[in-house]
Amino acid sequence: MLKHLKTLSGHQNPIYALANSDQDETFFSAGNDKGVVEWSLATMAFVKVKMPVQSSVYYLHYYNKQLFVGERSGAFSVYDFKEEKIIFRINAHTKPIFNIQTIKSKNELLTTGEDGTVAVWSLNDFTEIYRFQAAYDTVRAIAISSDETEIAFGCKDHLIKIYNLADYSVKQNLDSHNLPVTSLAYHPNGNYLISGSRDAQLKIWTLPGYELTQTIPAHMFTVYDIAFHPILPYFATSSQDKSIKLWDAESFKLYKILSLEKTGIGHSHSINKIIWSSDGKFLISTGDDRKVMVWEMEN
Repeated sequence: MLKHLKTLSGHQNPIYALANSDQDETFFSAGNDKGVVEWSLATMAFVKVKMPVQSSVYYLHYYNKQLFVGERSGAFSVYDFKEEKIIFRINAHTKPIFNIQTIKSKNELLTTGEDGTVAVWSLNDFTEIYRFQAAYDTVRAIAISSDETEIAFGCKDHLIKIYNLADYSVKQNLDSHNLPVTSLAYHPNGNYLISGSRDAQLKIWTLPGYELTQTIPAHMFTVYDIAFHPILPYFATSSQDKSIKLWDAESFKLYKILSLEKTGIGHSHSINKIIWSSDGKFLISTGDDRKVMVWEMEN
């Protein structure tokens, strides 16, 4: 299934963010260091520090040859790969930014974080279009349905807020977790929404009505990330318990546990972020131990 391929070192502080580029063999990482780092999957090595940052980075998002960098300061930067420079830096929020997503069909960018507001920006000129209060405390996670009709926000008050993307009106609140919601992902085919929380559970909400159909005691501590494989019917989860788990996306069977305890190789601290390479060959993980690990999908 998944086996350890390479550990990439170089960061001096905890890492919170990963993002792919549209070049299959390049990805980026950032955290409490002074810059965003570019890595190569072709050489499995450090390439360069792509850009400096003014405060810790909590989120990276890549879209249309631009990298969006969400900072602890509440600002976000836009690095343009055509111009090879930062073209905007916007003081978007009063508190840290925890998530950034793009709505392709509307050509909009969303930012959210510790202040509980969601800001909507034009991808044409990065002017603010709209802003609304999704929660009165932190919004940690965003997930967008595959047809871009609905958006889910994972909140510190343990609620999942579902909004209509057409007009950003509230559709419904999902209340089942008993601790903050820290990760969300829609199934690529629109079958369900999956949520992870500080309560260490995964919950499966079937669409279109968001009925809770399954609760899985997935980890020992907070579930920090959920990532669906781009091609195969699997998803991976990562946790504060220092493990990565690979699951069947249809039966929810647990296939593999990647951890120091189970396999003798893995992260020694909380795993904050995981992403699949765009071709699905690799899973990339990172966290508080300052390491980036690359795991290879075996046939």
